Amino acid sequence: MAANTGAGKQSFVPAPDNTRLLRNAFGRFATGVTIVTAACDKGTVAITANSFSSVSLSPPLVLWSPDKTSRRFPYFETAQHFAIHVLAADQDDLCWQVVKDAFGLNQLVLERNADGVPLLDNCLARFECTRSALHDAGDHMIVLGHVDRATMREGGDALTFYNGQMGQIAAE
Repeated sequence: MAANTGAGKQSFVPAPDNTRLLRNAFGRFATGVTIVTAACDKGTVAITANSFSSVSLSPPLVLWSPDKTSRRFPYFETAQHFAIHVLAADQDDLCWQVVKDAFGLNQLVLERNADGVPLLDNCLARFECTRSALHDAGDHMIVLGHVDRATMREGGDALTFYNGQMGQIAAE
């Protein structure tokens, strides 16, 4: 049950019947937007994710968390190698293409790394990873990746996700 606490605030105890409220509260945290790619028997499989975080510098580790109910989940659960691409604000069309179609990047000619992972160009940063561990996390899975190679570009604004909407953070 949710309670209005004045001044436009709402407090609630997360429960199965109010997951939308919790999702909305999580959405108050502005994040960057990434596309994670992997190779599969159908070519390139991709998923957008804002559940990305750096974990460690030594060893170099990152994590991201796909939804277990996603039709794309089995591809990423079994992928030994993947790449996480931090999107620039001018890559929002690419983002929406992947949101609509897990295999929407197959129409592009993409470079592949030594492990066969498809790589996107012109991202703000890219992390080519080997899966280090999987951890069960409720309705999601935490995928921990060892960063084998990182690439970044100078300049560009970040594509962001806040309160269910795409936006950008401009560098000064």
